[in-house]
Amino acid sequence: MENSFKHDVRNYPLYFLLWTLFGLFYFSQGMTQRLVLHDATPWWRNLVAWLVGVYIWALLTPAILWLGRRFPIERGDWLRQAGLQLMLSAGFSAVELILEDLLYSGMHLFPSDTSDFRVVIARSLVRGFHGGILNYWIVLGLQWGVLYYHRYRERSQEVLQMQLRASELQSQLVSAQLNALKMQLQPHFLFNTLNAITVLVRQQRSRDAEQMLGHLGDLLRGVLEDVDAQEVSLRRELEYLQLYLSIEQVRFADRLRVEIAADPATQEASVPQLILQPLVENAIRHGIGRSSSAGRILIRATTIEGRVEVRVEDDGPGLSPGSSGEDQGIGLANTRARLRQLYGEDATLEIENGNDRGAIVIMRFPFRRQSESMATYAVDNTDRR
Repeated sequence: MENSFKHDVRNYPLYFLLWTLFGLFYFSQGMTQRLVLHDATPWWRNLVAWLVGVYIWALLTPAILWLGRRFPIERGDWLRQAGLQLMLSAGFSAVELILEDLLYSGMHLFPSDTSDFRVVIARSLVRGFHGGILNYWIVLGLQWGVLYYHRYRERSQEVLQMQLRASELQSQLVSAQLNALKMQLQPHFLFNTLNAITVLVRQQRSRDAEQMLGHLGDLLRGVLEDVDAQEVSLRRELEYLQLYLSIEQVRFADRLRVEIAADPATQEASVPQLILQPLVENAIRHGIGRSSSAGRILIRATTIEGRVEVRVEDDGPGLSPGSSGEDQGIGLANTRARLRQLYGEDATLEIENGNDRGAIVIMRFPFRRQSESMATYAVDNTDRR
């Protein structure tokens, strides 16, 4: 409260300027009346009179503002506070008129037909008492307007900060969920590969086991280079896939044949990191892994109307009768969850049987260049939620 009063005192020049404009406004009204009524009073007397009055109010303004803060009219106790402010306004009006008359008398501004100061005060109260009350409430009204504006600004800033914090927390939550899905997927793939290496060791195929370990190390090094990335370019993703396929090639040798047909326009498209590995692993496990003959996996990537379409096809036995493909393991479940987290309803993952045999996994999501993806990732997820 004390700091606010000091602030009011520092604003004296502003108060005097505003009250001066107020006094000049009423002076112009007095000059109009003077011309109409042919009043012989010199104009400068009216000017000095109005300025004296408004400057007294300017001197009283900090006290009025202090009382406005000390006894605010608020809900719950507004009637008592309003009554108190009404009495204060009456007191200030009377004080201002007394000071005004004292100054007028000392300056001999207006001749009087009586020397009785009580009569002069009584006439002043009749003439200007209600106007003084109005001036007091005008000051309070302006104060409440300014305070309301400041509170509105503060609330707006608080709301914006809360929204920003909520957006940051939401972005962190989405990132944490995606990281959890990645961490769930990577051990799954790692354990499967280590199990395969264990089988090779037991079969005394040490050279194949060493080769598979080498390919696994290359893949892990590549993944660790982009460990913090949720999305990479399709070109980078295909590099991961080639390293993974080199591991599976050791297991299946000549039984596994993979063809990759990626449209050049899709090479710089942003795709979720390690999104292809579980799809291809699923095709190998449920396609070639369930057949004693050689098999083929075809991977296609194209752009269709601003969307990337990736198809993983195998020529295995296909989906079991009555199966919708939803029970194909953790790899596909996590892939669907990651697509939903990154792209919301703009991404789809479908599983269906091929025309002749085998199964097809079709993944569609918005086309976005990798350079654009890093800048819009947080915003897209916030808007989508």
